Amino acid sequence: MNDTLQLDFTPPATSVRPNLDARSWEALEPVFRELLDRPLRTEADFDQWMIDRSELDAACSEAQANLYIAMTCSTEDQQAQAAYATFIEDIIPRIKPLAFELDRKLVDAAGLVRRGAERYAVVVRDTRADVDLFRTENIPLETELSKLSQKYDQVVGAMTVSFDGVEKTLPQMAVYQESTDRAVREKAWRTVSERRLQDRQTIDDLFDKMIDLRDRVARNAGFSDFVGYAFKAKHRFDYTPKHCFDFHRACEEVVVPMIRRQEERRRRSLGVDVLRPWDLSVDPKGRGPLRPFVNGRELMDKSVRTFARLDRRLGEMLATMGDGSEARGSKDGACLDLDSRRGKAPGGYQYMRDRSRKAFIFMNAAGTGRDVSTMLHEAGHAFHSMLSIHEPLLAYRHAPLEFCEVASMSMELLTLDHIGGPDGFYPTQEDYARARRQQIERAVFLLPWIATIDAFQHWLYTHPKHTPAERITEWLRLDARFGSSCSWEGLEQVRQYVWHRQSHLFSVPFYYIEYAIAQLGALQLWLMGLEKGEKAAIDRYVAGLSLGGSRPLPQLFEATGLRFDFGPDTVRRLVERAEVELDRLPE
Repeated sequence: MNDTLQLDFTPPATSVRPNLDARSWEALEPVFRELLDRPLRTEADFDQWMIDRSELDAACSEAQANLYIAMTCSTEDQQAQAAYATFIEDIIPRIKPLAFELDRKLVDAAGLVRRGAERYAVVVRDTRADVDLFRTENIPLETELSKLSQKYDQVVGAMTVSFDGVEKTLPQMAVYQESTDRAVREKAWRTVSERRLQDRQTIDDLFDKMIDLRDRVARNAGFSDFVGYAFKAKHRFDYTPKHCFDFHRACEEVVVPMIRRQEERRRRSLGVDVLRPWDLSVDPKGRGPLRPFVNGRELMDKSVRTFARLDRRLGEMLATMGDGSEARGSKDGACLDLDSRRGKAPGGYQYMRDRSRKAFIFMNAAGTGRDVSTMLHEAGHAFHSMLSIHEPLLAYRHAPLEFCEVASMSMELLTLDHIGGPDGFYPTQEDYARARRQQIERAVFLLPWIATIDAFQHWLYTHPKHTPAERITEWLRLDARFGSSCSWEGLEQVRQYVWHRQSHLFSVPFYYIEYAIAQLGALQLWLMGLEKGEKAAIDRYVAGLSLGGSRPLPQLFEATGLRFDFGPDTVRRLVERAEVELDRLPE
């Protein structure tokens, strides 16, 4: 494996001009029309047409990326909000019908391809599915869904609380859940929960509208419910709802009992009669919260060093993105906006700007250990984007989500041996051991939460006419099946709406089982590192990610040395090994 990575790229020869303003329909429409009208007579014609179409799509994608980044970095900036709203309300609805015609032309012209049939197999398969699903009457429904998603981000992004006399964002409040003072943890937890409840009706109303719109989109496309539509729209060719249900069962039978054992150990260590929700993040030995960094600049500096110790190639890639002090969204080509502040949308993400091929990482960093995990996770997404920049087809610069999350989640685990040391996140041996233990726990403890959200979505969309009360009943049933053993006595109303915090339910429906599939892949890669050495694991990682999305999902897993499987046998093998590793680490 070549230990030198070439991150520069030469833009392909294309008829799409470099400075095309994809925010302007007047600029875009002639380019779409030319591609639609261009005759395709030979395979060479098809090859060039595919490049030109790809560059046009990349320009549109990058325009939306920059507008989305600006909007999420400042939900209170009315100009940024309006610019994004204009794009999704005016530009995207005009793009979609012509993009559909281009998709149909691609599928029809694929018969020209002989020499490159295998090369185009995945994109033709995916595009054919998109053509099958397209309905003109769904365009305004999808536009309305995008607006509702934006509204959700605005509502949640505006949530702040006053704590200890200081206004704080909800992400900034996370640090108090690691306080050794149980009264402080409880007060902080209740303060955040009460603030979320203030907007529960607004969020519930938004979600009711989303459920109805998604059901209408599915029925317009000939499906009996949104489940079948979502599986085809997400190109889930390699697994079915039954595979998801098998994963749910595996979590119930294997993971939940393991977590309950760990929680009972936590309860005894804390010396409490019952665990409460504010007891789940504090150190069980009563030590103060980990403080791995102070601000975005220090987070970035230590992250680069961590990756450089794991593999020089990874450190070099991350270092190209900036120093972590950036706080201007994507203006002037910035690639980072890390620190939490009032008005930022919740969560974290990596967004590839497809024309310039520059990755962007968004975070709400507040100095916690979870922030370190988020940074390492989003860096993995950025590596995936960077490793595929040489691919001329946009469709192949993006992989299936199930594999994209392998790229990110495996970085949370493979870096475990490198996050400590004098210049690392955790300079003392005690803190270093704590952080490693916490990360392994997070990797496993996430699985039942994924099962909860995925099972919830299967129920939601197979019962689209449900009432809010029925929705609460189903949520509580699933939480009892998969959730923590902690006591919710006196907190029943909060428990009913815990799902409101999961932004995927609002913005990217059915995008969650991917995390489970990927987490199991990441655990396999971690074990490869333990058993065969880190270099072997990273070489396979780089090899797999460099393929982008040019292969079917099982082949991408295979290229990375992983099994594409998320059934009970695989879950049991990985979770049991993780528990062995936890038992080796001191609390």
